[in-house]
Amino acid sequence: MWQRSVCVGLLALALGYLCVLGPELPPAALRQLSASLLGTLRRARSLEARTVAAWQAAIVRPARGWARVAVGVNACVDVVLSGVKLLEALGLEPGDGKNHAVLTSRQDLREAFAHFMERGAAAERFFSDAEAFRDIARTASEHPAAQLYVGGNAALIGQKLATNPDLKILLCGPVGPKLHELLDDNVVVPPESMQERDEFHLILEYQAGEQWGRVRAPAANRFIFSHDLSNGALNMLEVFVSSLDEFQPDLVVLSGLHMMEGQSKEMRQRRLMEAVASISDIPTDIPIHLELASMTDQDFMSNIMHQQVFPLVNSIGLNEQELLFLTQAASGPHASLAAWSGIPDVGVVSDILFWILKEHGRTAERASDLTRIHFHTLAYHILVTVDGHWGNQAAAVAAGARAAGTQACATDTIDASKVFLKAPLEFVTSHTEAPSKISLNPDEPVVQWHREGISFHFTPVLVCKDPVRTVGLGDAISAEGLFYSEVYPQ
Repeated sequence: MWQRSVCVGLLALALGYLCVLGPELPPAALRQLSASLLGTLRRARSLEARTVAAWQAAIVRPARGWARVAVGVNACVDVVLSGVKLLEALGLEPGDGKNHAVLTSRQDLREAFAHFMERGAAAERFFSDAEAFRDIARTASEHPAAQLYVGGNAALIGQKLATNPDLKILLCGPVGPKLHELLDDNVVVPPESMQERDEFHLILEYQAGEQWGRVRAPAANRFIFSHDLSNGALNMLEVFVSSLDEFQPDLVVLSGLHMMEGQSKEMRQRRLMEAVASISDIPTDIPIHLELASMTDQDFMSNIMHQQVFPLVNSIGLNEQELLFLTQAASGPHASLAAWSGIPDVGVVSDILFWILKEHGRTAERASDLTRIHFHTLAYHILVTVDGHWGNQAAAVAAGARAAGTQACATDTIDASKVFLKAPLEFVTSHTEAPSKISLNPDEPVVQWHREGISFHFTPVLVCKDPVRTVGLGDAISAEGLFYSEVYPQ
C-alpha cells in the first residue's frame, strides 16, 4: 500500500514539473507526456477504487422511471443471529452436514446448516413441525444477539424501493403488527393485508472463515428456515391482484412462489394454477418482475417454468443456486453440473441464461412476455435482455452491484478499502458456441456482449471484507436494478 502512495506522490510531482516546463516543450510532446502520466496515475489507484469511480459515471437515472410500484406477496419478520450461537443455545453439537429438502427436527436443522455452511451457500428450508419450530423461534428471538428486521422477499424489495422518495410503494402480504411497525412510511399496506400475528423467519448467518466443529465457511452467507403457513399458501395473492386496480402501478414485483414447497403436492399444484389465473388478470401493459428464491423440488420448479408462469412475467431475478437448479429441473445446458465449484463460471452462467430466454422468452414465434433476467452471485452480476424491450441496463447492473457492496458493509457509499474485487479478470462468454474472451477493465467495469438478439451486461461486485449483514442482499440488488431500469412501450 505504501509503494502505491509513494508512486502517486512522485507522479503528482512529475505533473507539476511538466506544468513548469510546459512553455519549453513542443505542444505535442507535452500532451503525450501528460496523457502517459495521467494514465499511470489512474492505474496506480486500486482496482476497487477505479471500479467505484467508473460506476459513478455509469449509473444514471432512466429517461422514464417508475412512479408507483406494487410488491407482493411474501412478508414476515426476520430474526437474524449467528447460526453457530443459536445451535449452541439449542444444545446441538457440531457434526457432519447433510442436505434436507424439508426440516422435521432439530437434528435435521443441525445437519442442513452444517451442509450449507461448509459450502458457503445460501439456502431456505421449511420446518414442518410447528411446535418444534415455535420452541426454536422463541430461543432465537430471546437470544441477546438477535435482531429483528423486515423480512420476506416482497417486503424487502418494497422496503428497498421505498428509500427512493419519488416512488410510492404498495406492499401486500401477511403483515402483522411488528412488521407494520418496521416498514418505511412510504410503504402503503392494504387493510385486507393486515393480520393479528406476524410470521417469523429465522436467519442463521455465518462469516467467512467461521468454524463450527470441523466445518469452516469459505464465504459469508445465511441459512433461512420457517414454519410459515400464510406465505406458504400465498394467502394474499388474490388480495394483491385485486388491489392493483385502485393503486394503478407502473410496475408489479412478485415473489413468494418458493414458499409453497412446504405444501402437499396436490395443494401446491392447485394453488399454482390459481396463482397463474390471478397473475393473468394483471393488465398486460404493466410489467411484472418475478423474484425467485431457494427451492428443492425439481417438479415444482419445472411446473413454474412450464405452467405459464415464466411467459406471464417480463423479468426474473435469481442467484447461482436457483439458476443451476432451474437448468437441472428442465434438463437445460450444463444440467449435469452437480454444484458450482468456487465462483460460477461466467460462460456456463451465460449459456444457461441465454437458453432460458431462447426457450421461455419472447421471440417472433412465441407470445411470452419474458424479456429480462437479472442474475446475481457474490462475485459478479449479469443482466440479460431481449433486444428492443429494456433500456438503461448498463446503469441498472452497475447500480445492483453497488447496492451489494453498500448493504453488505452497511455504508452509504462504497469504501474501496473495505471491499475487494473477486470477479475473474478474464473469462469466456460461452461454452456451447464459439466464445468471446473478455479481459475486465476496472475503468470500464460494465462489459457488454450480444448473442442472437439477446444482450448481456456484466459487472463485477466489490465484495465486503467484513460483511455486517448478508440477508436480503439479493432482494436489494434486484430492487436497485429495477429502479434504474426502463421498459420500452411495445
